[in-house]
Amino acid sequence: MTTKPARTSNDLVRRIWSLCHILRGDGVSYHEYISELTYLLFLKIAEETGTESALPEGCRWRDLVGYEGPDLLTFYRDMLTYLGGHASSPIVQEIYAFPTTVFSHSENLKAVIAGIAKLDWHSVTADGMGDIYEGLLARNSQDARSGAGQYFTPRPLVDSMVRLTRPAMGETIQDPSCGTGGFLISAKQYVEAGASPGAYPGNPPLFEGVEIEKGTYRICQMNSFLHRLDARILLGDALTTDAISLRPADLILANPPFGNKAGSARRTRSDLPHKTANKQLAFLQHIRLGLKDGGRAAVVVPDNVLFEGGAGRSIRADLLSACDLHTILRLPNGIFYSQGVNTNVLFFRRRDGVANNSERIWVYDMRTAMPRFGKTRPLLPEHFAEFEALFGNDPHGRAPRSEDDATGRWRCFGRAEIADREENLDLVWLTPQDRDGEAGEILPQEIASTILFHLQTAMAEIEVLAEEFASEEDER
Repeated sequence: MTTKPARTSNDLVRRIWSLCHILRGDGVSYHEYISELTYLLFLKIAEETGTESALPEGCRWRDLVGYEGPDLLTFYRDMLTYLGGHASSPIVQEIYAFPTTVFSHSENLKAVIAGIAKLDWHSVTADGMGDIYEGLLARNSQDARSGAGQYFTPRPLVDSMVRLTRPAMGETIQDPSCGTGGFLISAKQYVEAGASPGAYPGNPPLFEGVEIEKGTYRICQMNSFLHRLDARILLGDALTTDAISLRPADLILANPPFGNKAGSARRTRSDLPHKTANKQLAFLQHIRLGLKDGGRAAVVVPDNVLFEGGAGRSIRADLLSACDLHTILRLPNGIFYSQGVNTNVLFFRRRDGVANNSERIWVYDMRTAMPRFGKTRPLLPEHFAEFEALFGNDPHGRAPRSEDDATGRWRCFGRAEIADREENLDLVWLTPQDRDGEAGEILPQEIASTILFHLQTAMAEIEVLAEEFASEEDER
């Protein structure tokens, strides 16, 4: 009996996802399909959950299904526009703000509507609606053609980071690059599960997020609505003055977007101490400054953040000085489907005025001599079990720790040793070995992606230097 809801949700995800084949002939991408599903599923789920009062009359699911006029596509476009401007609920207006449909033929639209309508929605609980939508987002991220893998963090990793940082009632919890909202939703579920009956509504956490991409922002709003997450999500860029309105945070959970600074008329915030074209290094500065004194963070970063020179070294030095960087998790290969870049999680706590921050940095190597994860070998919660046991039950990394682990993947490095390495945090001690013939097998696409990533980083840094030299010339 306990497995039936999961089977039902998985079956619905599979069936809804299969409808995307209808749109292939129109050249619609998977990510565009997910955005379109946001419009349609919201209407259907509102009907199933009895929340249609937030939708204007004439703009509901039954109006779409029952339309018998000559031009369904025009009717649908007009409905989306009206919802974006006249819905009584602010979140509905956000979801339908400036809508752009990817349908170009009424026949395809009608086929997708019919496919959604004939599914067995009555077997799904209100809570299960969010699981279905999240399942679609996961399917989207697993397809390299979607381009979504770089910002969709696998749920087992998200949940592990949340469990280790232990979000609590009344805290301000943020994600400055929130994507589809996975970290905030997982944190909310963690706090709810640990609260006594009826306690959560009286002192809930304050959730805040920032998302720069309009389509992803829309998806995040939908995901938040389905998971009943009361969050303040900003459409903007946390590396600009958009971040001014964010409150000092007790906890920041983030997977900043891969890549480098792109051309934009908007200037990076002036309060970031070190100029850099590397987005992850810029976000690392933002996160350090965004924490309260005593606030904690868990942040996914690519390997180059750990060893990059110039501004990278200075940013790491500031982090080690102002915060207690107590733990680094070296993540395995294949987690992010669209990039061949290896990643890590940094766990740290801001401690103002402390002279001996980051005295001991513990590193867990979950990468060396490990199988390659991906679509055929998914990342599962049990893969984090040993690391979580070694990390301990203190979210600030102060639980008793020992290097006597069974696998030799857990090691401690002193602050002086890091200083001797010129603040290089790319700490490796295990010997790479093939396991099941997979660990040493690197795909040509991953090699090309890695080379391109580092070339783009170098070019972006050169552009920053050129801008600085030009500014100095103008001031003379």
